[in-house]
Amino acid sequence: MNLKANYRRVFITKTLVIMKTVTLLLFTACLTASAGGLAQRVTLSENNVKLDKVFKEIKKQTGYVFFYDARVLEGTKSVSVHVRDETVEGVLYQIFLEQPLDYSILRKTITIVRKINARSSAATLNASNIPPEAVPAATISGIVKDAQGSPLAGVSIIIKGSQKGTTTGVDGSFSIEANEGDVLEFTIIGYQKTSVTVAHKKDLIVVLEIEASIASEVVVVGYGTQKKANLTGAVEQVSGDVLDNRPMPNLTQGLQGVIPNLNISLADGKPTRSSAYQVRGVSSIGQGGSALVLIDGVEGDPAMLNPNDIASVSVLKDAGSAAIYGARGAFGVVLITTKNPRKGRTSITYSNNFAVKSPTVVPDMVTDSYVYANMFVEAYSSYYDYARTPTTFHTAVPYSQDWHNEMANRRPGSGKPEVEVDGSGNYQYYANTDWYGLLYKNHTLGSDHNISIQGGGEKTNFWISGRYYGQDGLFNYKSDDYSMLNLRVKGSAQIFSWLKVENNTDISKMGYYNPISVGSGNFWYGLEGEAEPMSPMFNPDGTLTMGAAYSVGDLWYGKSGTNTEKRLLRNTTSFSTSFLNNTFRIKGDITFRNTDNIDATRRVPVPYSKQVGVISYLGSSTNDYGEGHSGTKYLATNIYGEYERTFSKDHDFKAMLGYNYEQSEYNTIFSRRNGILFTDVSNINLTSGSGVEISSDYERWRIAGGFSRLNYAFKGRYLLELNGRLDGSTKFPVNQQWGFFPSVSAGWRVSKESFWKVSDKIVSDLKLRFSYGSLGNGTIGSYKFQELFGITQMSRLISGQLNQQTSSPGVIPDGLTWEKSTTSNIGLDFSSLEGRLNFSGDAYIRKTSDMFAVGIDLPAVFGATPPKGNYADMTTRGWEVTLRWHDQFALASKPFNYNIRVTMADYLSKIGKYSNEEKSLGSYFDARFNYYGGMTLGEIWGYETEGFFTSEEDIQNHASQKLYFASNSGTWLPGDIKFKDLNHDGVINYGTNKVGDPGDRRIIGNTTPRYTYGISVGADWNGIFFSAFFQGVGKQDWWPGTDNALFWGQYSRPYSNVPSSMIGNIWSEDNPNAYFPRYRGYVALQSSRELSVVQTRYLQNVAYIRLKNLQVGYNLPASLISAVKMQNARVYVSTENLWAWSPLYKHTKNFDVAGIYGQDSDAASAMGNSGIDNGSQVYNYPLLKSISVGLSVTF
Repeated sequence: MNLKANYRRVFITKTLVIMKTVTLLLFTACLTASAGGLAQRVTLSENNVKLDKVFKEIKKQTGYVFFYDARVLEGTKSVSVHVRDETVEGVLYQIFLEQPLDYSILRKTITIVRKINARSSAATLNASNIPPEAVPAATISGIVKDAQGSPLAGVSIIIKGSQKGTTTGVDGSFSIEANEGDVLEFTIIGYQKTSVTVAHKKDLIVVLEIEASIASEVVVVGYGTQKKANLTGAVEQVSGDVLDNRPMPNLTQGLQGVIPNLNISLADGKPTRSSAYQVRGVSSIGQGGSALVLIDGVEGDPAMLNPNDIASVSVLKDAGSAAIYGARGAFGVVLITTKNPRKGRTSITYSNNFAVKSPTVVPDMVTDSYVYANMFVEAYSSYYDYARTPTTFHTAVPYSQDWHNEMANRRPGSGKPEVEVDGSGNYQYYANTDWYGLLYKNHTLGSDHNISIQGGGEKTNFWISGRYYGQDGLFNYKSDDYSMLNLRVKGSAQIFSWLKVENNTDISKMGYYNPISVGSGNFWYGLEGEAEPMSPMFNPDGTLTMGAAYSVGDLWYGKSGTNTEKRLLRNTTSFSTSFLNNTFRIKGDITFRNTDNIDATRRVPVPYSKQVGVISYLGSSTNDYGEGHSGTKYLATNIYGEYERTFSKDHDFKAMLGYNYEQSEYNTIFSRRNGILFTDVSNINLTSGSGVEISSDYERWRIAGGFSRLNYAFKGRYLLELNGRLDGSTKFPVNQQWGFFPSVSAGWRVSKESFWKVSDKIVSDLKLRFSYGSLGNGTIGSYKFQELFGITQMSRLISGQLNQQTSSPGVIPDGLTWEKSTTSNIGLDFSSLEGRLNFSGDAYIRKTSDMFAVGIDLPAVFGATPPKGNYADMTTRGWEVTLRWHDQFALASKPFNYNIRVTMADYLSKIGKYSNEEKSLGSYFDARFNYYGGMTLGEIWGYETEGFFTSEEDIQNHASQKLYFASNSGTWLPGDIKFKDLNHDGVINYGTNKVGDPGDRRIIGNTTPRYTYGISVGADWNGIFFSAFFQGVGKQDWWPGTDNALFWGQYSRPYSNVPSSMIGNIWSEDNPNAYFPRYRGYVALQSSRELSVVQTRYLQNVAYIRLKNLQVGYNLPASLISAVKMQNARVYVSTENLWAWSPLYKHTKNFDVAGIYGQDSDAASAMGNSGIDNGSQVYNYPLLKSISVGLSVTF
């Protein structure tokens, strides 16, 4: 005997038992679960009836399924039974007395067999009581059918607990060797899994029922649920399974690309980054906003949620489904539902995930300082037509020809010192520094730990979950560590048969340290413009170099940064009542949410040295400490009644009438003072300066509304839904506070018609949908219609004091009211090939009117900025489709299940009315334009590039380009960009900069993400599971903008760092087919310079495909885990953002294409009206990729 192994097994078992016992004791004081609640109760009153009638009644009341051969009941007696609230086993005991029958119960299946011997008829057949050697093997054969009696082919049949199995043939027949007492498990896609215990009968007829999720899948909608078959609006739902086993700091990152036309935008890859949920594109150019996100029916922040708590996510896309939320649903509605406890014995689930993370893209820049210096001299000199030579690279490093010559001897690998000291004590730098290598760690770690406990009985149940997520920072020095704690407690109690009370409490705490750059304002921007490769990180005495101070110095010094803490407490108490045999119900809830944010920021100058013994300070004027405190108190309540009834079996009515009230109060106060007494100060009292800043803000709003919904269905064939919402908001003047928003939707289940003769095996369900309705948008500031006075401190002394002054209020709009969004939607849903193929598609037109925008131009004598009002209209047209295939086949006599899901969506928006009668396009050099009537949102105006000038003769014969600069003198040379003269006037210009006269410009692209798609595949076999999710954009354009050194390198500034991909790709007489033009600095920096002008040659195609998630795992077999009292256990490997491809990568790989803007819009908030990046916004926290391992166990 292996005593060590035996001891280990006993130790593990006892430890797990102790863990479970201790955990249960902790909650015994407040939670009680009734073990007796496991038994289903039956009420019967029958006289002298056959057994099969009793079986049917038990099935009707409990859902238990009976399996038996009809001949088994031959010779049985009729029975009389009168019971009330009796268990199923109690009823079976009574009706089987003096009957020649036995039964076995496995989960929800009752198998009836003839008695084998003279045992008491009350005994339960249990194969585990029969020694294996006493049970002879036999050939079990039979046929598997559906509920209509048609044979089912391809059904997998496995002997439970063994590796033995088979499948049914085309006629539904099967044959398998099995012992009496073995349990046969029958599975096939689209049908409920069924188990049958082998008895003495060798010929079986097994009937499989349609899977409940196919026949009656329930979808979460506004203020309730609805069978998917009866949906008439555009609603898309995914389960929480899409978030399983994924290492991510918050829910938002896991939902990107999962639901068609749900576009989730992030400013960058920072773990705390707030997100915008956009449904079906831009809803408004006026007072735009994010979709309404409701968590368990109440508005909330999904970034603070535990992803493991999510049961489902529904998106209400059209007015037909979202009108129930009225003014709050103008941008679409996202309904997030958290998991509810299940009745049964208490179970504990623990899961963890350990991830290794790194940036998806690290810019590849030239680190060979000699190569860099050669390019710098050429870029600088050529811009000045070789009339000047440089004397410094920038402020950090002087330049001389002697230094340049010496640098040729100190290239990477030379082994010579990186720093020398000249005769004046100044440092001379000869390094070859990889600054991005100094900025980022090679990898960072993250961990995710979750535990949930649930249980309950007939009248009470509970769910408790907790999560800790921690992510180490990305930076090498003073890194940005992040943590999130979540706790959720849910419980319900059936107080009376007609009254149920529930409570849901959610507590979250987020912590993050955000290092800041005092000198350059942005670490990434500093790296590209201030940190030349010849400058090392440190001087010989350990002080920072100036290049380091301007880039990563703040990180190394570790004094400047912001500590952020966010706390959330939310509690919802709800009740539901049921009357008149559950035909009339009253439901209500009240929610209180308190959110607190604390930000403490310290800014300290960074010391550096350019000369031995001399210390200077970067950001010397910045030496302060500040604290900001903000909080939101939110209260919401809903109460509504539902009436549901069926008349004459064919007419189904359901009506709802309710009331909603919400209020929010926001307070913030910020204080800052300079003169930090020491660099590690963490309290404003430890400052002594005279520069004191104190500010505060306050906002309060209230909304109230009544809502109603009426549903009607005739024979499940013709469907009708009417919604209405009357909303009032304090954000509008009294006479404009109320708005009514109705909708109507209808559906026709064609496959239910008598004329429909198509076989279910071809098309099993076909439904047409239509909806029309209007929504309101009230997401404007709370005081836009009021005259507000500004109070500030004067800058001059009066009577020896700095007095306060009041400014006159701005002009307020006249008759400010709701923006209105009216949507028409048509949809098609069908199921084919016995439910294996499912399709859902929608097309829509949405018109947004009375958008909150700038009014008419007023003369200068008006003396004030024209107010915004309801002055603009816009129309959006789009479509979306979802296609899903799932099936199975036998592999090594075991079922191999697989599925494929494809989603795609597209939209375009066009401005109808806007106060720009002349249709001005805005600034000509960067194509930033004003909106105008007839404009397609996101369009990019620019010049068409013909190529490069090839000779002086080519330049002379071409249209004049004197409006733009190719060098300091304005001289154009071979190798410079040649623009096409579209209007043939002999001059390249922008005309009058209007749509009717754009000069030689035209629409060359569009920033709108077109054909957004997602592809998911999954499979499982013999405990092994696999899934992959791809997401991307089919068409989108991006202009790199100005001052973007990651793309332009030294074309922006001669001292900028150089992308490695640029080497060998610059025009010269020997390289005329290069991508980039003649080498010069400053031409991509600003204004009307050659590469600052939007043009076709450098317009980038940023369509992409990304492998968002990949998982491989294994569910451990029951025979292995039962020894340690586990119900189930799984281990897995998961990856995020592992791979991406884009046409952009042909020219540069310094950007994560999904992080530019669009579907994963990581810079969208920084865009102007045109969506064109000004360049500096690409310097952001990178997106992260990861690989992780994890496990999940349930006891």
